[in-house]
Amino acid sequence: MPLLEPDPEALRPGTAREPAPDRVTDRSAGGTPEPLRSELIALLGADKVLWKISDLVRYASDASPYRFLPRVVLVPEDLDDVSAILSYAHGKGRDVVFRAAGTSLNGQAQGEDILVDVRRHWTGVEVLDDGARARIGPGTTVMRANVTLARYGRLLGPDPASAIACTLGGVVANNASGMTAGTTRNSYRTLASLTFVLPSGTVVDTADPAADEELAHAEPELCAGLLELKAEIEADEELTARIRAKYTIKNTNGYRLDAFLDGATPVQILRGLMVGSEGTFGFISEVVFDTLPLDRRISSALLFFPSLTAAAAAVPRFNEAGAIAVELMDGNTLRASVSVPGVPADWAALPRETTALLVEFRAADEAGQEAFERAAAAVVAGLDLVRPAASVTNAFTRDAGAIAGYWKARKAFVTAVGGSRPSGTTLITEDFAVPPARLADACAALLELQSRHGFDAAVAGHAAHGNLHFLLAFDAAKPADVTRYDAFMQEFCALVVDRFDGSLKAEHATGRNIAPFLEREWGPRATELMWRTKQVIDPAGVLAPRIVLDRDPRAHLRGLKTIPKVEAVADPCIECGFCEPTCPSEDLTTTPRQRIVLRREMMRQTDGSPVEAGLLDAYGYDAVDTCAGDSTCKLACPVGIDTGAMMKGFRHRRHTPREERIAALTARNFRAVEASARLAVAAADTVGDRVGDGPLQAVTRLARKAVRPDLVPEWLPQIPGAAARRLPPTSRVGASAVYYPACVNRIFAGPDGGDAGPGLSLAEAVVAVSGRAGRPVWIPEDVTGTCCATIWHSKGYDAGNRIMANRIVEAAWGWTAGGALPLVVDASSCTLGIAEEVVPYLTEDNRALHRELTVVDSLVWAAEELLPHLTVFRTAGSAVLHPTCSMEHLGDVGQLRALAAACAEEVVVPDDAGCCAFAGDRGMLHKELTDSATAKEAAEVDRRPYDAYLSANRMCEIGMERATGHPYRSALIELEHATRPTLP
Repeated sequence: MPLLEPDPEALRPGTAREPAPDRVTDRSAGGTPEPLRSELIALLGADKVLWKISDLVRYASDASPYRFLPRVVLVPEDLDDVSAILSYAHGKGRDVVFRAAGTSLNGQAQGEDILVDVRRHWTGVEVLDDGARARIGPGTTVMRANVTLARYGRLLGPDPASAIACTLGGVVANNASGMTAGTTRNSYRTLASLTFVLPSGTVVDTADPAADEELAHAEPELCAGLLELKAEIEADEELTARIRAKYTIKNTNGYRLDAFLDGATPVQILRGLMVGSEGTFGFISEVVFDTLPLDRRISSALLFFPSLTAAAAAVPRFNEAGAIAVELMDGNTLRASVSVPGVPADWAALPRETTALLVEFRAADEAGQEAFERAAAAVVAGLDLVRPAASVTNAFTRDAGAIAGYWKARKAFVTAVGGSRPSGTTLITEDFAVPPARLADACAALLELQSRHGFDAAVAGHAAHGNLHFLLAFDAAKPADVTRYDAFMQEFCALVVDRFDGSLKAEHATGRNIAPFLEREWGPRATELMWRTKQVIDPAGVLAPRIVLDRDPRAHLRGLKTIPKVEAVADPCIECGFCEPTCPSEDLTTTPRQRIVLRREMMRQTDGSPVEAGLLDAYGYDAVDTCAGDSTCKLACPVGIDTGAMMKGFRHRRHTPREERIAALTARNFRAVEASARLAVAAADTVGDRVGDGPLQAVTRLARKAVRPDLVPEWLPQIPGAAARRLPPTSRVGASAVYYPACVNRIFAGPDGGDAGPGLSLAEAVVAVSGRAGRPVWIPEDVTGTCCATIWHSKGYDAGNRIMANRIVEAAWGWTAGGALPLVVDASSCTLGIAEEVVPYLTEDNRALHRELTVVDSLVWAAEELLPHLTVFRTAGSAVLHPTCSMEHLGDVGQLRALAAACAEEVVVPDDAGCCAFAGDRGMLHKELTDSATAKEAAEVDRRPYDAYLSANRMCEIGMERATGHPYRSALIELEHATRPTLP
């Protein structure tokens, strides 16, 4: 064990707690039992079998109110692995559930035996027919697919609110639709073909002309059974009419019986049945979608009404005018959404009866947009709208920022409303559909039902399609609350079916909480046909038992999860999973959601239980050490949960008092530390030049083993040499801004100059290009020994962070003459640190000074202050960009694009661009984290050569050079080269 290995006990919850009724029991503390573990390792290989108790717990939750602990988690890489898993399950009589994003709201992504992760190795988008179609891996998110398709002016039909995280395999398996899909743009209607693996292991590609012939040979009983069911359904005119009627509105409850009416052959029938089957009929390994035009001319309005009834009455008028989306938000939803950044604060005081409609029109060209706007204006002229807050305009707009804000508020319904629920309560998310003409009555009836059963009344939904959503919060640890929830569900199902003849599930699929009520909606005849269909396709019952079909009338009450209170920053989390695709460690260890899920399980346990011990033992590396701390999870989370901040807090808890004192000492003496670091880098560079990087890597690896991997960096060949001791000369007189070179750029040299000239440093480039634009900058003589404090902040050294945070603000206030000049910072992470992250650690006096400062990232400075005054003399043919996570926080990505566009004829941002996880020195402490985080982006970059590889943070540039083998450099160096009148 390393000398300074942190004690896992430092992370033990310090609160007194009672064991939760749904805690993982001690008998599971050892993880996957034998012989299951060894048999699967022998079958697939150790790297594809996750068996530790921490692995099982982190996969036990999804976005639903349910929690089931799998016996083992498998991570297959290809169809051979999937077939092997299914064959094993058949032979051993075991169950299999497939899981991708885990954004399902009804427990579809959970299993109690073998759980199969089909996200990690199942991504990819292949554009076909110039964008008319797209072949997509099931682990690809909707947003990722649409990013690629946008370049062709196309998009997918399904557009669920969870598009940032949900994957296409799950979208098809649940027939998820969303804001605009309705019944005509969903998966069932826009899926061209799919490839799937049946429970028997047979692979079917519905696009293959020989598919029916091959299936008949491989599965004769299945084919005969499907055709028999088809004939039986078609012979029943009353049932046929009922099936057709059920799908005139949105409906994902039960199996798609209309597949028997729409499909003529077994393969065609299976193609329809797989949509919405929730993983109970097979594994969808690939989908081909017919895409739709991406109409870029958008006009939207958020219109406020005095009541639900008034808003609902306006919906059909906007439908007739051609609106592609009409979204409803009631007063409670509107008020709760103020927790979402960008939503007007005055919504918090909206009257309870207020209701809003988000109405959107999309057109291909200006003429179409103007026509839609005239039609919309005619509708609005006949409405009695209200303005209950100063921010309300009730006007249509083309402004992209305003429209994005409207949709952000709407899409955050589950997490914003759910995030404001009482601490410790479980969240149930339901959706249903009624004929659109009955929308107002359904809203009123639902709100009355919620209030009568003691639930906070809130409703939102896709009003254009009669599809409503609502939330219920209750404490699953209290039997009385569970009884109250059950009573509500019984009345709710009767209301939807008996009064409105609606769908109990419009787009979230049946799942565990509606399975017991399936027969209530469909009747015994149709329900029994669904059971028979399952028997024909999966006679052994291997796949996803109890998820769609369940004869237990109380199945919706089984497996309800408690939500124990955790650290305040994470306590509002409803485990939606929106954060996961942005997380650099998602393919290495854990995601933000999983970090919170694991913490909650610790809180369910008794102090010192074997399960808690196992979780603590793994949490240090899996959760704390391999968190990049970039906080991109905060950007993705609709309620802004910063799991990175929680991990930094845990790093602080693991520090000994001695470590905190040493960290504070380095902050106090950072001038000497900075000089020593520069000398060390220079010495290492000299040694590397003479004997190669091998000895340096060997020495640092030994030191890491002896001391602690999280304290001693590993030498990497991509580490540059030392920066020059002296910064370029500047003058304070006539300066337009104060230029602050970040300490990383004062310690490490810039990249090889290439065409820009040998040894050109970032500081030299910024000074030169600023002067060239007539906006000279001044570098203070005493910048040495100062820092943005991120070094200490990212590692959780609070005392050192506080020292340096106050020092840099005091210094900056003096340099800028009390804020008279802007402070230009040349590393985006340092800009973020000085502008935002230092604030909680400042004294009250220094907070006042900080408010006087204008902190400007060098990208913004160059794009907005310099570029308009520069002449470009030469451009590169192509440039690929790496936007850093700090740029995303600061909103500077647009400025990076603008600079690159001035310097290159073609500018590319990889579709898979994300945080590189180098995170200061974390890429040297845990290089496996950066390797994992950059793998997809690097693969995309390496598909073709570029003339320039650009970013705006030295450590991120090093990380991307390590990942791709190409030298990345600052966009400001490229700008200086492009605008230099003459070259040497």
